[in-house]
Amino acid sequence: MENVKSLNKWANAHTYLPVDLVRIVLGVFLFMKGVSFVTNVQYLHDLISPIDRFGGGMFLLHYIAPAHMIGGIMIVLGLLTRWAIAAQLPILFGAILINFMGHMHSENLILAIVVLLICVFFLFYGSGKRSADYYFKMQQ
Repeated sequence: MENVKSLNKWANAHTYLPVDLVRIVLGVFLFMKGVSFVTNVQYLHDLISPIDRFGGGMFLLHYIAPAHMIGGIMIVLGLLTRWAIAAQLPILFGAILINFMGHMHSENLILAIVVLLICVFFLFYGSGKRSADYYFKMQQ
């Protein structure tokens, strides 16, 4: 636990604008992906069809789009960023898994891996100085 605190202190002392911009772009991307899933439910259903035979297809349909939309907004604002990213990780692991179980779409696989790596980075790094988390922490 002490390692996480020391990493967080280092991250807060060395936060730069480009890292915050990457966080904001990630949040906007996830929000737009959630909107595209809401507007095209059949596409989402077709995407999760390879793992639907294991059950839980209806749960996945109702989890993926709202998690992307709400999580994307929270990531953009920097509000509970680590929690929002933790909600995205199962979806991203599933996106990678779907490419190996169903038809291989190399563009989707690369995109899912890149987004997963960025999410893992922000899971450890935190939201940075230009975020609601930092603002509320400074108010105490």
